Amino acid sequence: MGSLPRRLELFYDVLSPYSWLAFEILCRYKNIWNVNLQLRPSLIAGIMKDSGNKPPAMVPRKGKYLTKDISLLAQQMQVPLQTPKDFFAVILDKGSLSAMRFLTVVNLEQPEMLEKVSRELWMRVWSRDEDITEPQSILAAAKKAGMSAKQAQGLLEKISTPQVKNQLKETTDAACKYGAFGLPIVVFQLDGQTHMLFGSDRMELLAHMLGKLQAHPEDPFTPPAAQ
Repeated sequence: MGSLPRRLELFYDVLSPYSWLAFEILCRYKNIWNVNLQLRPSLIAGIMKDSGNKPPAMVPRKGKYLTKDISLLAQQMQVPLQTPKDFFAVILDKGSLSAMRFLTVVNLEQPEMLEKVSRELWMRVWSRDEDITEPQSILAAAKKAGMSAKQAQGLLEKISTPQVKNQLKETTDAACKYGAFGLPIVVFQLDGQTHMLFGSDRMELLAHMLGKLQAHPEDPFTPPAAQ
């Protein structure tokens, strides 16, 4: 009998391209690594405010680097990620509040659809340069993910309810309590301790910590066997 899957929480926002990269990697490897992946829709704007951080795009040199970085990582990870033409409007002006509230409703009422709907929202904003703020845009993503128009409309009508607002806030607050200053973060328990890893570039470290990354015997950084 195999070991029980280890629980991993991925806190993400579809406004974050790095969240998409981490999301796809974890979705690909969750069975290989034997992990129970829990998706946690969160609001990156709330995390930025709580931590006193600023979006990288607001720092000119970071913004310039980010667009190149995203392109290279997209090629490496085979994710169809493209920078929107009006990058600053998408990131700084439009935001993702309605989209993340919608994903919160999906998680509450149809959690089996959360992965697909999340991916379709990323596809809209970070692959096809389409809107994710208007109701019809969110409905289009839900229907493309496989929801009926009636199902999607029913969920959309609940995004302004106190339950949904509170749930998104609670999830965002939970990320902040773990120490988040941006997204994505992955949270997991190991040897009785809670660990938080930030960014899509920590997947190799995650694999190492989970015992899924084996060093090559000729790796010069591999400690020699005890004599």
